[in-house]
Amino acid sequence: MFLHLGENVVIPMKAIIGIFDVESSMYSSDTSQFLRLAEEDGFVTRITDEKPKSIIIAEIEHKSVIYLSPISSKTLSKRTKYRFED
Repeated sequence: MFLHLGENVVIPMKAIIGIFDVESSMYSSDTSQFLRLAEEDGFVTRITDEKPKSIIIAEIEHKSVIYLSPISSKTLSKRTKYRFED
């Protein structure tokens, strides 16, 4: 199964390491610093120019990728549950 992250971006569910809410995650200076360094190193993919609502950390082809999605973490999490309820 795949998870739609916004726009035309879909990733395999098995590649997902974590889904985080941007607002609650950004309270920590460690998270802010982590994202800044990851962006500098080219690991961050912005899906749209909209303000991101969620952070998705995944491993695609043995590489870490961080997606900034305009879709809320709650919505993305609900989408992943459909896969496991079948």
